[in-house]
Amino acid sequence: MRLALAVDVGGTKMEAALVGEDGALVRGSRSRRETGREATPASLDDAIAAVVAHALSRLPEDVELVGAGIGSAGPIDRNSGQILPVNMPAARGYALADAARRTASGILGRELPTVFGHDGGALALAESWLGATKGARSSLAIVVSTGVGGGFVVKGAYISGASGNAGHLGQVRREGGLTLEEIASGPASAAWARQQGWAGSTGEDLAKDAAAGVAVARAAIERSAKAVGEALADAATLVDLDTVAIGGGFSRVSADYIDLVQQALTASAAHEYSRRTRVVRSGLGDEGPLIGAAAFVLR
Repeated sequence: MRLALAVDVGGTKMEAALVGEDGALVRGSRSRRETGREATPASLDDAIAAVVAHALSRLPEDVELVGAGIGSAGPIDRNSGQILPVNMPAARGYALADAARRTASGILGRELPTVFGHDGGALALAESWLGATKGARSSLAIVVSTGVGGGFVVKGAYISGASGNAGHLGQVRREGGLTLEEIASGPASAAWARQQGWAGSTGEDLAKDAAAGVAVARAAIERSAKAVGEALADAATLVDLDTVAIGGGFSRVSADYIDLVQQALTASAAHEYSRRTRVVRSGLGDEGPLIGAAAFVLR
């Protein structure tokens, strides 16, 4: 059996696991450490050491570990292996790919090949391989969570772009010059609701209050979905998409979030072909980014 070490780095957490060529995570190999807005190169070094060591301690005997796949919140520089993350400003310029390769190679006692990419691209590749966009000719997968990011797959191939950042949907500009992330992410939606007099603080609070009939909480959710749908309409018009898969914690803020995004896309899309784009929920849940990071190596 061939395995890959998968590392996923986001604005709130870093995870690692071993993933098989069937896309299944090796039992017990997954662990996480917090990152956060205050993350620094030193704290990321510590997190990598912990999660990589944990994953490799669960390496079965008589298997082939073919490499490490690393997906990170962006922007990234795929050529240098550095990250330039919006949500971790103190970690700007951190050489993530080298740190992960050096840590894993040191534990194994041999050089471990690494492939580095944007986490949105990792998710898109995973969904195309095993998830909700399997069989689509042209697809986009996005995450709506602490941030908003995405990636494209066309005819089964991940489209990385010149620097590895293709699909970085969260940084496109929307109303009032704000980025989509500044409107539609979980923290942004909660902040907007507080400006309207809401007393809660988190996306989880929004979900609970909206379900209880609190109008401003529901309005924040609808505002997020509308902005995402309109941005996806632009993407569908530009790239001619079959399917968009949406994952991430905030995408589960209401049972009808995906439906609201689909309605906004259909209403906003400029042409018949882009109005046909389907919006679906991610098929891989919270394992998608790790499966996608592994797919950088295994696919």
